[in-house]
Amino acid sequence: MIVVEHLSKQFALSRQQRREMGAAFTGKTIDALQDVSFRCTPGRIFTLLGPNGAGKTTALRLIATMLKPSSGSVTVAGFDTLKNPVEVRKRVGFLTGNTGLYDRLTPNELVKYYADLHGLDQRTYSARREELFTVLGIHEFATRRIAKLSSGMKQKVSIARTIIHNPDIVVFDEATAALDVVASRSIIQFIRQCKGEGKTVVFSTHRMGEVSLLSDDLAIIHKGRLIYSGTYKEFTDQMKTSSVEDEFVRLVEAA
Repeated sequence: MIVVEHLSKQFALSRQQRREMGAAFTGKTIDALQDVSFRCTPGRIFTLLGPNGAGKTTALRLIATMLKPSSGSVTVAGFDTLKNPVEVRKRVGFLTGNTGLYDRLTPNELVKYYADLHGLDQRTYSARREELFTVLGIHEFATRRIAKLSSGMKQKVSIARTIIHNPDIVVFDEATAALDVVASRSIIQFIRQCKGEGKTVVFSTHRMGEVSLLSDDLAIIHKGRLIYSGTYKEFTDQMKTSSVEDEFVRLVEAA
């Protein structure tokens, strides 16, 4: 369970950044999020949707304790992200579209490193590794250097390192953004598997097809503000246009 209440985040701007904002901008900070509230529940996929720069990644990084809120609160699995960040990190797996893997290691070496960081004993690690490598199809390239792998292979390794500790909450931040159709499909299947295991799944994307394929609940952010929050069914029931994409554009333009 994730509970986000009245969450706001401001970033201080450098002099150069203030100049780039134009003469009409007179402030020294920018609001990345403003009074955002939503809940993500176990066994459901919560989709966070919004244009580039809307604040999606900021919200997800606040949930994962990578950033601290300016105001408001985030509770993850009953733990406040400010008061108990270590407990939150134990329960969260965070995956982005930028794999950021160490090229000189093999998938075996990299995943073992992350298992050691999470304190997994050898027996637990071996069983978990076997399960993940089988589901994701990593065995065939497990001993190859990561630098030699395709982007789809790298993303599979990134998934394995993200959830080797079997977290209760999994956050996918634009996880399919740089992948082809085949690789994207494997990620989508894995997201569904996480839902089937009763995990709390948070998924951000700009691909409308993935929204309709995966969403149980949906929130739309535009310029740091929440402009829709509810179930995906409620969203489609209230649409005033003929498609999810058109309705998304209509809401953003209205905001």
